[in-house]
Amino acid sequence: MTSKKLNQFLNENLEDLKEKGLYNDIDTVEGANGPVIKLDGKELINLSSNNYLGLATDERLKEVAVEAVQSHGVGAGAVRTINGTLDLHIELEKKIAEFKGTEAAISYQSGFNCNMAAISGVMDKNDAILSDELNHASIIDGCRLSRAKIIRFNHSDMNDLRAKAKEAVESGQYNKIMVITDGVFSMDGDVADLPGIVEIAEEFDLITYVDDAHGSGVLGKGAGTVKHFGLQDKVDLQMGTLSKAIGVIGGYVAGNQNLIDWLKVRSRPFLFSTAVTPADVAACTKAIDLLMESTDLQNKMWENSKYLKDGLKKLGFDIGNSETPITPCIIGEEKTTQQFSKRLYEEGVYAKSIVFPTVPRGTGRVRNMPTAAHTKEMLDQALAVYEKIGKEFNII
Repeated sequence: MTSKKLNQFLNENLEDLKEKGLYNDIDTVEGANGPVIKLDGKELINLSSNNYLGLATDERLKEVAVEAVQSHGVGAGAVRTINGTLDLHIELEKKIAEFKGTEAAISYQSGFNCNMAAISGVMDKNDAILSDELNHASIIDGCRLSRAKIIRFNHSDMNDLRAKAKEAVESGQYNKIMVITDGVFSMDGDVADLPGIVEIAEEFDLITYVDDAHGSGVLGKGAGTVKHFGLQDKVDLQMGTLSKAIGVIGGYVAGNQNLIDWLKVRSRPFLFSTAVTPADVAACTKAIDLLMESTDLQNKMWENSKYLKDGLKKLGFDIGNSETPITPCIIGEEKTTQQFSKRLYEEGVYAKSIVFPTVPRGTGRVRNMPTAAHTKEMLDQALAVYEKIGKEFNII
């Protein structure tokens, strides 16, 4: 028999979310997550995947993943610190460090795990963290877990960051102070002012941490936002995922050797969670090899991104100020945004609505993610549907 209090809490709050248009129905993809997906037997142009370069379905990655299963099995068998560290993990970490331009790297089970692990592994209750107000939920949770004082600064506002850094330093309350930011902000697609952040960090001796989940594989010829600005030797911790542009699963932190050695003995997800599977590790290494060999996939992604952005803008949609392939169509009110997304689905385009609390109230948007795997024909079809639904809702 379940708790009456629990059932009351769940029923009341689920109903409240549904009434406000904040409840998210989870769809099931039948088959691979490519540029076209199938849901409930219906084929749709997929504009909601983080699979920026189309690598999630790449035959070359599939091949090495199958080989790794044959040679190393389906699981690592243990946590990294016992005997779950396979030669494949060491190869991946060496490759990541080379890719990111750092001395060393450590891999984790997910990008979310990275932020939980690395922030709390370095910062504690005697420290402070300056955090951009639009940072990802995993950064927020990692900061909370560290028990450090969290000081939010206005989004990409260097004047506010400098003022708050100065105040924190001059207070004399903290042993260490970190400034942390997304490299690319996932809801609006804008890029952090890393040169400005590094300048302030050097002025006040701040630890610098960049979450490059949406920048890795996208900016800096694939190496990310830090490489894009040429700041590899100025950023202390570069965090990234292996599940978006890389196309597989996992995350990593890249930095100097001492940092990585410390995280291997002090970051809890590394110490207490079984290592990433051999197939996934081998596929990640192959993906990074491909990105280091050629920029063809990035070039195609950027070409498709520009094509979709130009098309939506020409139709009259508000697509914000994205500097990356992330392309929001800002609708506004939550229920309207969800209804707009539903109509896109009915017309053959899968582009999910993003509403509060993921974005501020009244800024609901349908977020589009053009990839290297889309064809011009797919994008033209999507634009035609957007035009039809936009006129239907009197948005354009």
